[in-house]
Amino acid sequence: MITQLRDELIAMAKEDSRILQSLIDSGELGTVEYHPKMKSVHEKNNRRLKEIVKTHGWPGNTLVGKDGAKAAWYLIQHAVSDTEFMNYCLPLLKAAVENNDTESAYFAYLQDRVLVSSGKPQIYGTQHDIDDNGLAFPLPIKDPDNVESMREQVGLEPLVEATSRIQARHNATIANRENSE
Repeated sequence: MITQLRDELIAMAKEDSRILQSLIDSGELGTVEYHPKMKSVHEKNNRRLKEIVKTHGWPGNTLVGKDGAKAAWYLIQHAVSDTEFMNYCLPLLKAAVENNDTESAYFAYLQDRVLVSSGKPQIYGTQHDIDDNGLAFPLPIKDPDNVESMREQVGLEPLVEATSRIQARHNATIANRENSE
């Protein structure tokens, strides 16, 4: 394991989370399409993650430990302005799952993110949006009748729980926005 790389990935993910939480706390999240503070962090992290992947391949458990691998997954999930890189990493992440070098749920999230970003229905129901009434809902799912078994196979919680978690985050953002006005 490369401890320095692990620590760097974790620090990058923590900074991303810190900015996200500050936007939730201030009520700023969702006030613009892609908040400039979030975009800046994502792009900076994405540049560095590209260098890491180019040098080391996908940073899985063997290379950076479980927490480092989780951080790498978190960072690729947020590379939303670089879908080409997300697509590039998808087979790398799949191979890491097949080699038991990372969590299968990480592949599920990235697979869905890539599909949704290309206008296709997702498989695992990990990607959500908020409707005009402020309600969270999963974006279109390829096989909604079997989504729960697909989620279970990769270690994801039931879809209703995921939707509830996303709804709670949205509600907190709205409450914080109203409190700051």
